[in-house]
Amino acid sequence: MPESSSNRLHAVSDDVVIVGGGLAGLFCALKLAPRPVTLITAAPIGEGASSAWAQGGIAAAVSDGDTPEKHTADTVAAGAGLVDERIALSMTREGPDRVRDLLAFGVPFDRDLEGHLVLSREAAHGARRVVRVRGDLAGKEIMAALVAAVRRTPTIRLVEGYTAEELILEGGRVAGLVAIAGDDVDGPGEIRLAARAVVLASGGIGALYAITTNPREARGQGLAIAARAGALVADTEFVQFHPTAIAIGRDPAPLATEALRGEGAILLNGAGERFMRTVHPAAELAPRDIVARAVFAEIAAGRGAFLDCRTAVGARFPVEFPKVYETCREAGIDPVQQPIPVAPAAHYHMGGVLTDARGRTSIDGLWACGEVASTGAHGANRLASNSLLEAVVFAHRIAEDVRTVFPSPMPMPAPAILSQAAQPDLFGEAAAVARLRQTMSQLVGVVRDGAGLAAALAEIADLERSGGPSHGFRNMITAARLVAYAALVRQESRGAHFRSDFPDTDPALARRNIFTLATAERAVRRLTCNEPAHA
Repeated sequence: MPESSSNRLHAVSDDVVIVGGGLAGLFCALKLAPRPVTLITAAPIGEGASSAWAQGGIAAAVSDGDTPEKHTADTVAAGAGLVDERIALSMTREGPDRVRDLLAFGVPFDRDLEGHLVLSREAAHGARRVVRVRGDLAGKEIMAALVAAVRRTPTIRLVEGYTAEELILEGGRVAGLVAIAGDDVDGPGEIRLAARAVVLASGGIGALYAITTNPREARGQGLAIAARAGALVADTEFVQFHPTAIAIGRDPAPLATEALRGEGAILLNGAGERFMRTVHPAAELAPRDIVARAVFAEIAAGRGAFLDCRTAVGARFPVEFPKVYETCREAGIDPVQQPIPVAPAAHYHMGGVLTDARGRTSIDGLWACGEVASTGAHGANRLASNSLLEAVVFAHRIAEDVRTVFPSPMPMPAPAILSQAAQPDLFGEAAAVARLRQTMSQLVGVVRDGAGLAAALAEIADLERSGGPSHGFRNMITAARLVAYAALVRQESRGAHFRSDFPDTDPALARRNIFTLATAERAVRRLTCNEPAHA
């Protein structure tokens, strides 16, 4: 067990527990200080979080010629008719303040010689408004600064190496959670933490897919435990596939940041043809779903897809995009001289646990922020670099709301040790996990259809019956079912959700898909077991 967990586990008595050590979780903990909080993370703090891998940066209207209203307009356009414009506008208006917060926490955003923030432009943005760090190191540097700030804050208790596996409810409201230890933790196998407030900041679902840019910890645990507790979920069918994961056989797949296309890099197929010109007027800067499907089509046709940065970036590559450059060189590719092989990969989940403008879920005492939440800000297709913005905006709001609901901390019982035995490792069920990930990539991926989605749900049900005993795998199954079910019932194509059997957008379906796990499970039972409609 990491030293911080070993020293603090038995002393924990905080009434606010934050689940997740990514940007949203750390920022919320810092904003709650000096109120005591417990931060529980599956991996050592700063590791295992998609935030650290973000390359582009954080979108905010901080330049003289930009406005939150313009930023909102781009967000709404990218969201394909499902963005809650009120939420988006309030988020973009808070953006500059949250950037200033990050600067105060020590984030070294790039500046020019006059001290102004250096801004990049990414796909579907009408202006340069992405604040970055050393080209493509925004996520890494933001997380490094916040990790250092958290470690300097004595009121933030860290419990590292534990994964939240179940929420505890009493009288219909959250009363705490159950967490299990990872393989390398020298401590109790299963613990119960009492809490008056639980903040889910546990990340996304990318690791449900065989090809993803996300760390293995992004397996939908937070979404699953909230859904199993009865929380409303929303828009789970909308999974964004990044069009330019670097196709070198690594799991997770490294990312070629969208900022490269913002600088003018182009997409070519194996014949050297620039295919995006015939797909969309914005070519390589079209919305991500369009670019991802175009790349997918070239690969499916056997032509392959490559990101050509030779003219647009060229010799500047090692300095301006050091992370991508290093990754390519490790794979034997010189991006200064060679196009980079790319493929679509599961990257970001627009859906999640339904929240209101304060980050409250439908369960009293449970808040959610970051990728695990569905706030309505992203709609059917997230605008590039809005994810980090949403994370800090809603983490800040939750900190304020928790203080409003619970003005004074209340002593809580020390953690209860439910089991000293080590729990089965999530990835010990390697065959079942691999089967689930392949099913999701093949049948619930970039291009979907009704028959494939029905087959995916049947496969998920079979995996549930035959899978191993770990709680983690059960939660993966739950999260996968929520995605596949919602994709099946949305009989249209919209944003990141593309149905080849319903290729057009249906104006009558321009509404969010809000439901519970119980609703999904009843529908799936009817589908897979031929139960009557009233079952």
